[in-house]
Amino acid sequence: MSEDNEKKGILLETGTNEFEIIEFNIGAVNYGINVAKVREVIKASDFPVTEMPQAHPYIDGLFTLRGRAVPLVNLPRALGVSSGQMEGRSQNIIVTEINGYDMGFLVDNVSRIHRISWENMEPAPEVSDHSRVVGLVKMEGKIVLLLDFETIMAEINPEINQKLTTVEESTEDVKKMRSTQHVVVAEDSPLLRDLLVNTLQENGYTFIRDFGNGEDAWNYLKGIAEKTQGNNVFDKVRIVISDIEMPKMDGHRLLKFIREDNRLRPVPVILFSSLISEEMRRKGEELGASGQISKPEINQLIQLIDKLIFNIEPGTKDDDD
Repeated sequence: MSEDNEKKGILLETGTNEFEIIEFNIGAVNYGINVAKVREVIKASDFPVTEMPQAHPYIDGLFTLRGRAVPLVNLPRALGVSSGQMEGRSQNIIVTEINGYDMGFLVDNVSRIHRISWENMEPAPEVSDHSRVVGLVKMEGKIVLLLDFETIMAEINPEINQKLTTVEESTEDVKKMRSTQHVVVAEDSPLLRDLLVNTLQENGYTFIRDFGNGEDAWNYLKGIAEKTQGNNVFDKVRIVISDIEMPKMDGHRLLKFIREDNRLRPVPVILFSSLISEEMRRKGEELGASGQISKPEINQLIQLIDKLIFNIEPGTKDDDD
């Protein structure tokens, strides 16, 4: 997949709001995953699986890949759907690296890579409180569903949720300072967005406007810029926290628009994403990110927010007590 990785880098560097997905299917349903999350695709039959006692119900066991033990998620079971594989036919494993964790996902067939625009990715209709679909792409004769792999991993690994909700205790004075700041959050996963917003609010950042995609966040910010004309813009938005992959407009495109607007340019923007690799970090820096934090490290996120807004360094919050 080296050629595809090369193309992916070009797309993100030019800021075209495009991305690539690997299409796969389970039964008759077509799904997709962002290429940036995929290390490789392998045949399940080539990798024996060792069962683990008392493992999460979604986990079939462990397989060894280049000397590393990788958990295998039975994706049909996690989604509550039936596999369409005929007996004796080989399934595939999509090996991912998300939030710093390696994990394999068992699927039926992997078909091809598509290059699409985030504008063509529509938010999934709300048909369930527990939907694992964050978006959909309409193609000729079919619909490809984009899955919320982060939520599936968070259900399997409680450590992820703990890192999204565990923050160093702050003084009431610091929380009072935080309460006057206006924060904008763009995050497409409902579960992670709720966890992020609730944790920020519990730690003093109570004034938050949150959005499920970059386009809605940009329209809100653009409206602030037009009303203020850049005068006292910090009274309306003090900092922006954005995921990278989102429907309609991704975080890199949102960041690019903010930095190109003279009225909004001074506003700090933090990219908070499961896609913060070395390559992604370089691209974020080129676009003008004020900081980049890998999910689910919300403690690091709050420390960076404090530093960018108040110039408070980690470990100095209680010096006056």
